[in-house]
Amino acid sequence: MSLETITDAEWEIMRIVWTKGETTSTEIFELLQEKINWKPSTVKTLLNRLVEKNYLQTEKSGKRFLYTALVAENKATSDLATEVEGKICAMKIPDFLAQLLEDSQFTKEDLAHFEEIINNKKKTTVEKIACNCLPGNCHC
Repeated sequence: MSLETITDAEWEIMRIVWTKGETTSTEIFELLQEKINWKPSTVKTLLNRLVEKNYLQTEKSGKRFLYTALVAENKATSDLATEVEGKICAMKIPDFLAQLLEDSQFTKEDLAHFEEIINNKKKTTVEKIACNCLPGNCHC
């Protein structure tokens, strides 16, 4: 089952919740203060949206609410990858992945993992990648 898409702003909130495990709106506001000029009400609105989308759960603890993730980070990133894959012509995905590799930093362990994936993929290669663009709209 695929999750509902979340906005870039909601991703900012989720990254904090995944890192902290459990947090409050005040803590999120304070952590984002240097990066993004949001008001506390903006953080609370985004938290409420994430609760409605079933990404977060909230529990009252005294006068404050504690937020925890209902969705694991790896599930959300997997769904994001699937979403991106659906937005790009299948023939352009190799270029997209190559660009990600070029632009990102990796450890030796990461690269070894990629090599393992590539070696496994070699067993199921295809002669040609089928274009999945709308008929008449392909520029591949």
